[in-house]
Amino acid sequence: MTEPKLPVPIDNGLGPADAVAGNWVDRYAPATVRPYLRLARLDRPIGTWLLLFPCWWSVALAEVSQSRPYPNVNYLILFAIGALLMRGAGCAFNDWADRDYDAAVARTARRPIPSGDVTPEAALAFAGILAFMAFFVLIAFNGFTILLGIASLSLVFIYPFMKRITYWPQFVLGLAFNWGALMGWAAVKGSLDIAPMLLFVGSVCWTIGYDTIYAHQDAEDDASIGLKSTALKFGDDTITWVGGFYSAAVLFWVAAGFFAGTHLFFYMCIALVSLQLAWQVSTLNIRDPENCLWRFRSNRDVGIALFLGLVADMLLSWWSGLS
Repeated sequence: MTEPKLPVPIDNGLGPADAVAGNWVDRYAPATVRPYLRLARLDRPIGTWLLLFPCWWSVALAEVSQSRPYPNVNYLILFAIGALLMRGAGCAFNDWADRDYDAAVARTARRPIPSGDVTPEAALAFAGILAFMAFFVLIAFNGFTILLGIASLSLVFIYPFMKRITYWPQFVLGLAFNWGALMGWAAVKGSLDIAPMLLFVGSVCWTIGYDTIYAHQDAEDDASIGLKSTALKFGDDTITWVGGFYSAAVLFWVAAGFFAGTHLFFYMCIALVSLQLAWQVSTLNIRDPENCLWRFRSNRDVGIALFLGLVADMLLSWWSGLS
């Protein structure tokens, strides 16, 4: 089987793989380690946030169900470290798997492997080191959570190859990126229940929506080299599809809150999140890469709002119980 003929990439002016100009890696990191920091996407923290928030939501949701005044801070810290390490490991492995394709796509041609800054072998070793470090974070949790975390590795492994065989790689990404929606609850309670399952399903729908937006930056290049995505699957109907997935996400999140015993303040925050998601859909221009990137990045606000809503709900309900 012959490799696909790859077109010559064109500089789209977005900087090294859509990183923000003047980010801390470019400004302050030593030149010797800078390619590895880029490989781990430390110059673009949005992915770490999107991986982390489902973990934090799940921890907070479990604490709500137990009428506690605030989430377990130790768990929040452990999940933050774990998300940083596993996002880096996942990106390094993804770049290793996609190295030939990345060289053909304008947005990714200057990533460390296709640019020659990091060898494929070094990238794979780097991914292994980060994953090994993340394992030592994982074993700080209970046994059930450890098993859940290990189970997620299969999703991390298969995701980079899904875009070669299915138009739904965003679904697999959603499963992998939101596994923390199960793990946070498991860390607190040592088991699973309907609330984290609903949170997980809603978060998968959310990821399919925002990553479809993200994938539209590369849609033309992907089509030319034979890669698949929901952006290509949905095409001109993307706004309808993304709106549908975002609507489903909100409904599942509401249901998760209901079964966990959340209160009015959480649902008020869900309403604000719905407005933010509606703004993304109503202003989306799938033919403008900068428009897509901005709306994709704005999902950090969704994560912050839901987490703060859960924390405020916990505090208010605890305070009202004292009075």
